[in-house]
Amino acid sequence: MELLSVIVPCYNEEENIRDFYEELMKNGGFFQDRGLEVEVIYIDDGSKDGTVKKVKELAAEDARVHLVSFSRNFGKEAAVYAGLQKAKGDYAVMMDCDLQDPPSLLPEMFRYIGEGYDSVATRRVTRKGEPVIRSFFARMFYRLINKISRTEIVDGARDYRLMTRQVVDSILAMAEYNRFTKGIFGWVGYQTKWLEYENIERKKGETKWSFWKLFLYSIDGITAFSTVPLAIASFMGVLFCVVAFLMILFIIVRKLAFGDPTAGWPSMVCIMLMCSGIQLFCLGIVGQYLSKTYMEVKKRPVYLVKEEW
Repeated sequence: MELLSVIVPCYNEEENIRDFYEELMKNGGFFQDRGLEVEVIYIDDGSKDGTVKKVKELAAEDARVHLVSFSRNFGKEAAVYAGLQKAKGDYAVMMDCDLQDPPSLLPEMFRYIGEGYDSVATRRVTRKGEPVIRSFFARMFYRLINKISRTEIVDGARDYRLMTRQVVDSILAMAEYNRFTKGIFGWVGYQTKWLEYENIERKKGETKWSFWKLFLYSIDGITAFSTVPLAIASFMGVLFCVVAFLMILFIIVRKLAFGDPTAGWPSMVCIMLMCSGIQLFCLGIVGQYLSKTYMEVKKRPVYLVKEEW
């Protein structure tokens, strides 16, 4: 029989552990008909509530349930990477524990795998339940990154994705420290079928993604899969040098031709502040790429495991 590895990253999700398991196992008849064995790998990302306890209770009841618990919170990207490393299946699927990724889609996803697709991914066609401002900036992010990056990142894409073993191995071959999974999925390629569904609000608990965390995550995505910001910084530097040179010539010519007095200090202060702001902005862009390089060369592990069940 073939094996399906279900990877479930979780952080402070004690209310959803059993609900997710029960919802997944409603597909038991489909798994049996297809000849699939199932392993469920909960990746605890340093939870501070009873998540680990709940998973251990499930594991005591069902030997197919496994736990990988981190020594601290390393972030969802590390949890996804750990899950893929621990997965032994011929197929692997990543799903959120909050039931926003409906397990009922699995039969349809496997149908497309049977048709020859290497992976089946999901995307939301609506953002029902999300704050309007967050939805707006999310759409702007996808538009921006698809313009400045050669790696396609689909608007509304979820991490909920069924993959063959070949795709999983290709993702694991990208052992970089600064991980942006949505970009990695696009970079490795393979034939992917996209399934669309309306957004499902989480049933219990609260989202762990604040606006600030999503903003930082978007910066990680841009710096991981595009060097255009560096080109923009270089272009702005050259542009302001040219403008400054032309302005110097203009002032000299005007002084020689008309004897005009030197312009007042307010305009000079405004120009200095603007140029200083541009310089700091460009320096910040360079600093982002330099910090990513710094973290890569340190060769720290992506995560540390405290215990496994």
